[in-house]
Amino acid sequence: MEKMVYFFGEGKAEGNITMKKTLGGKGAGLAEMTNIGVPVPPGFTITSQCCLYYEKHKKYPKGLEEQIDENLKKLENAMGQKFASFDAPLLVSVRSGAAISMPGMMDTILNLGLNEEIANNLASNTNPRFVYDSFRRLIQMYGDVVMGVEHEDFEEIIQHTKDKKGVKEDAGLTADDWKEIAGKFKKLIKEKTGKDFPENPKDQLLGAVNAVFSSWDNKRAKEYRRINNIPGDLGTAVNVQAMVFGNRGEGCSTGVAFTRNPATGENIFYGEYLLDAQGEDVVAGIRTPGPISHKQKEESGSDLDAFEDVMPETYSELEDVRKKLEGHFKEMEDLEFTVEDNKLWILQTRTGKRTAMAAVKIAVDMVGEGLIDNKEAIMRVSPDQVDQLLHPMIDPRAELNVIAKGLPASPGAASGKVVFTADEAVEKAKAGEKVLLVRHVTSPEDIGGMHAAEGILTSRGGMTSHAAVVARGMGAPCIVGAEDISIDYKAKRFTVGDVTVKEGEPITIDGTTGRVILGDVPTIEPEISGDFQKIMEWADEIRRLGVRANADTPHDAKQARDFGAEGIGLARTEHMFFGEDRIPAMREMILSETPEERKKALDKILPMQRGDFEGLFKAMDGYPVIIRLLDPPLHEFLPEDKKTIEELANNMGISAEKVEAKIASLEEANPMLGLRGCRLGILIPEITEMQARAIIEAAVNVANKNVKVIPKIMIPLAGRKEEVASQRELIEKVAEKVFKEKGKPVDYQIGTMIELPRAALTADKIAEVADFFSYGTNDLTQTTFGFSRDDVGKYTPDYIEKGILPNDPFQTLDQEGVGQLVEMGLKKGKKANPDLEVGICGEHGGDPASIEFCHKIGLDYVSCSPFRVPVARLAAAQAVLKEKNN
Repeated sequence: MEKMVYFFGEGKAEGNITMKKTLGGKGAGLAEMTNIGVPVPPGFTITSQCCLYYEKHKKYPKGLEEQIDENLKKLENAMGQKFASFDAPLLVSVRSGAAISMPGMMDTILNLGLNEEIANNLASNTNPRFVYDSFRRLIQMYGDVVMGVEHEDFEEIIQHTKDKKGVKEDAGLTADDWKEIAGKFKKLIKEKTGKDFPENPKDQLLGAVNAVFSSWDNKRAKEYRRINNIPGDLGTAVNVQAMVFGNRGEGCSTGVAFTRNPATGENIFYGEYLLDAQGEDVVAGIRTPGPISHKQKEESGSDLDAFEDVMPETYSELEDVRKKLEGHFKEMEDLEFTVEDNKLWILQTRTGKRTAMAAVKIAVDMVGEGLIDNKEAIMRVSPDQVDQLLHPMIDPRAELNVIAKGLPASPGAASGKVVFTADEAVEKAKAGEKVLLVRHVTSPEDIGGMHAAEGILTSRGGMTSHAAVVARGMGAPCIVGAEDISIDYKAKRFTVGDVTVKEGEPITIDGTTGRVILGDVPTIEPEISGDFQKIMEWADEIRRLGVRANADTPHDAKQARDFGAEGIGLARTEHMFFGEDRIPAMREMILSETPEERKKALDKILPMQRGDFEGLFKAMDGYPVIIRLLDPPLHEFLPEDKKTIEELANNMGISAEKVEAKIASLEEANPMLGLRGCRLGILIPEITEMQARAIIEAAVNVANKNVKVIPKIMIPLAGRKEEVASQRELIEKVAEKVFKEKGKPVDYQIGTMIELPRAALTADKIAEVADFFSYGTNDLTQTTFGFSRDDVGKYTPDYIEKGILPNDPFQTLDQEGVGQLVEMGLKKGKKANPDLEVGICGEHGGDPASIEFCHKIGLDYVSCSPFRVPVARLAAAQAVLKEKNN
């Protein structure tokens, strides 16, 4: 028969720490602690596979109940007690424990094995208050977890009794009070469910096991898994463990401790304890717990005595356990303990949750202490934690009034007065006000206001919408797709339910979690310490992938270099056209009717573009700069409102009707697949000529100042070799002209952005006329799936919940489909042109799972937003280490 239950106790366990998938993290930890001599109350673990079977079939697998009975007998022998006995009853706890820790998400029941007869008999032989307190806790937990009675209904009965007795704390209630409360609890269960609380201990045990199995799929557990990307097919193990009691009176206590400070990473014993209490009391907030150690007491300024002072001998034992656990697991551990009659018991250990700051410090410190090496330290810090270190965060002590939630598009927290237009954002920011730009969606024309704002909030759009992409590039906090928000531009307000926020009123956005918060909320600035720099240095020594940045301005480029970028993988030139001094000339060019008129308008933009590129080359001295030629459709540069149309017509000396007619003529049914990218350059070659001249002139000018320039010109949205060849020929002619005029050549390359499936499929042909490929995975995902990336946020959550999509393909690369195109194009391109450089510059370039895929298939580099560069550096190193460990 398949083994479904594993015993641990009396210094020996049937499992160990390597069996987390089977025993869950808690069960594996209990087994391992037992094997290394840590004092653990004996018990047994029912495997996670039984949970999955129960969820599917609504019954136990064959033989499970028999194995539970067999291990219950082992537990009775180990404890010298008998389950359901009157004289020396064995009481047990039933706790969940998945392979990946999910604190508080699933259910726990304590004191199983008590009933009214057993409780009355025990009360006559031992401390009656302890007995009836334990009995009411069982009824309350069982009634809540197994029978579905609201926790608050039980608490109301307790509060009513305390009010009647004139006491404030639970400690003020007597044995008779708890006995009376236990009786009322049983009546409450009968009233609410029509069923009696089970008096048979075996029924209690099986009911609790069933409830823990079912809690794997409760609402909060599902949400936690979704947020933390935990697979739904792991199931939870069930741990049945002999009860030890911290609430028996003198010499008893309970607590939770971390082997290091989980907030700062400092190497001090850190935690909380209560005298004469059970474990859940520590976290329930009913009583204020005291600090564990002297050092913690000093740092926290607590008025309460430290556990180290109250129970010094037991503290010394606990300190020994702390050292043993850290020395064995080589990790910061989170442990729960109970002291019963001055005997210390450890109830669980697991890898401790910690802040980003603490994760970095602990990893570096443990290398210094010889516990781990620098490779293990790199694996101990998650890319998400690095991301948190680079952005302001909501002060965890602040009280929050959350009014809406959207997609967390760009991390960090920002507060400001609400504005609804980009112009208003610019104007108020110039006047020194902090503003938050609130829009349905943003467009390239909003770039000035987006840059001026502290953060951006949109009611529509997905994780790769314009607002999301641009905000990440700027490092600005951003929430998109907050669909509960109803914006009224005319009235200058937005509403969420019965809450109305007017222009000029403050709100705060948390781009890390997607929370929209009413009012101005305090934030804390991140601290990038020497430890963080050390982790980054270790990562750079190990990674193979290059890491570049998507940056459009010298400011962004400098930020990227400060974060360790090795060049610019994408400079988008369209953002450079929206400045107040440039947009008129751009519009003039679009409205021109002859090549000569277009050239005349573009000549006004040329020196400005040249200046932009000079700034990028200077900031990236010695590193490559990939500049993408104009990509978006022309209609995006033209005005929509009547007033601006009339002003444009007056400036050009033409009628407003003519401008409106031109705007109408540029309208397309699907502009994302219309006249844009290289199609613009082929049909309006003057645009390519001007941009090529600006790039080459800038490169020569900067090279003359002893700056090493590595210019790379990228042709967007090519689907055929002939498109690239046509644009290449034009660029080369312009370059030769500039070199003759300047009397000095510079090396440069011409490549293309692979963002259409056809380009990936015919990459061998295109590679014949390209020096490099850069995968634009945002558009490649869009064109491969047939998804509109601005609308996909409306239905991807449902697709993910229904299991149709594993995740949002615009956030994490779809390796089966889009990834296959990337890999195919890479192999075909390199075969046709061995010197071809290939990278990606879509938003996936900053996603750890996508970076791992890029490493695995052999790309040369990834490019991402400046604030994601450290994340990419770490993820690229972790990809190498994972590959070696597999």
